[in-house]
Amino acid sequence: MFKFSISDVKLLRDILVSISTLIDEGTFNTSPEGIKLRSMDPSRVAMVDFTMQKTVFDEYISDKNEKICINLGELLKLLKRAGRDEILEILLDEETGQLIVRIRGKYTRTFRMPTLEVTEEEIPIPKVTFNAKVTLTADGLRQSLEDVALVSDHVRMETDGEKFMMSAKGEIMGATIELKKGSEALLSLEIKEPSKATYPLSYLSDIVKAASATSDVVALEFSTDMPIRLDFKQPYDGTLVYYLAPRIEVE
Repeated sequence: MFKFSISDVKLLRDILVSISTLIDEGTFNTSPEGIKLRSMDPSRVAMVDFTMQKTVFDEYISDKNEKICINLGELLKLLKRAGRDEILEILLDEETGQLIVRIRGKYTRTFRMPTLEVTEEEIPIPKVTFNAKVTLTADGLRQSLEDVALVSDHVRMETDGEKFMMSAKGEIMGATIELKKGSEALLSLEIKEPSKATYPLSYLSDIVKAASATSDVVALEFSTDMPIRLDFKQPYDGTLVYYLAPRIEVE
């Protein structure tokens, strides 16, 4: 049996929006401990790794490990119908394989949606050694990416241990954003060695814009010309982490 109820519907909705920036269909692994999802986007450029412990929910019942694949867009349509003071209840009908979505408030609404065939393979965490870790305010990162997006479709990230820089160069204009230790948006900076890498803004901007709704702080970890790890520090008992492949530049 799998069933949960949650009163903070906005939290769950924001999480699903963040995940749906990369994938349309998500395979959730449910267990007695909570819910997990790890998935790559169709082009295999980016990955999302999400966990939510059972302590987040008002009620949580799961008596076995199970995989449930759903269309995120269709589920989000239903969640948007839930008001601020309403309770969301989701359970799996094991006889039909359908997901029952129930919204309890002044009146009760019950929806049934089909689950999808689970075809996704197990995806391992990328084995990457990170030489730089930059912790920023999520809003500061979002605004910085909006600035560099004015001139290019990719951003170069660089740190020498004293400052963190984001830069971009287009056909007409260029942009450089510099955050030094002690600045309001740069919360901490740790490096093993100077690092620099370039990443596609189309992915990075969408991820940061969506995930910023769930978190005020994000930790970036990267090494020269290697994938970046974005860890959005969650206010609940769980994690929301993304990995994004670099754009290899030819000198």
